[in-house]
Amino acid sequence: MTGRGEPSESLGPGHGSLAHGVPPSAPGTVFALSVAGGVRMPPRDGRKVLFGRNRDDVHVCVGEDDRKVSRHQGFLVRRAQLWWMRNTGRLPIRLPGARLLFPEEEPVPLAEGYTAAFVRGSADREHLLELYVAGADGRRPGSRPQDVTEPPRMWRLTPDERLVLVSLGQRYLRQDLYPQPLAWRQVAEQLTELAPDRPWSAKRVEHLIAAVRTRLAKAGVAGLTREEVGEPVGNALNDNLIRELLLSTSLVPPDLALLEPSGDDGPGGVPAPPA
Repeated sequence: MTGRGEPSESLGPGHGSLAHGVPPSAPGTVFALSVAGGVRMPPRDGRKVLFGRNRDDVHVCVGEDDRKVSRHQGFLVRRAQLWWMRNTGRLPIRLPGARLLFPEEEPVPLAEGYTAAFVRGSADREHLLELYVAGADGRRPGSRPQDVTEPPRMWRLTPDERLVLVSLGQRYLRQDLYPQPLAWRQVAEQLTELAPDRPWSAKRVEHLIAAVRTRLAKAGVAGLTREEVGEPVGNALNDNLIRELLLSTSLVPPDLALLEPSGDDGPGGVPAPPA
């Protein structure tokens, strides 16, 4: 290993996942681990943790048998009381929240606790780089097997809101491979066919969905306003809305039963609108 000079403690290939926590450590200590092993680095300004395919010249070897991974894929550096990740390879690194860190982009800070980063390889392979920054007390999270499970924050929806949102997001609830929200017109046509005595218009659907987005945005949900997303908006606002409702279990696949005609003795339901 050349040109590094910083002392560090190696972690063997058999080291357990950092997702389970880390041993007591000085606050700010960073742990980095792949299937090939890793390193524990104290939190001193200027220290670096190098990662990439070239085992002999990095602290953490990632994707050693995969030529799509760069020999020097990136590094962590300690600066201003934070650890920062920089990508010096050829392909983006995927971070939590679908954040892509591109080559030579400005470095991003790591939060305290656990972070899973993925380095894209060949043939749809992704190589996991586990990271853990010790928190203020320097300890791993305690075991809490008897604690009551914290429920997700579910959003209250009126019956009409739920019906419209299920129609809007039915491709997500069916777990289609590449789901997209339905258009206002498609939702209105489907709900009108479902209950002809209560005709829906595209404008009514639009206003109802906009009201739900506004309510959740005011409650702190990100990605639901044009100002946040920017132009062109496309389907981004509704896509973000549906994903929040799914992640919070405010909408669940059994809700698709709302799109089946009531009193129908046989199989069927309202046909899905055209793609």
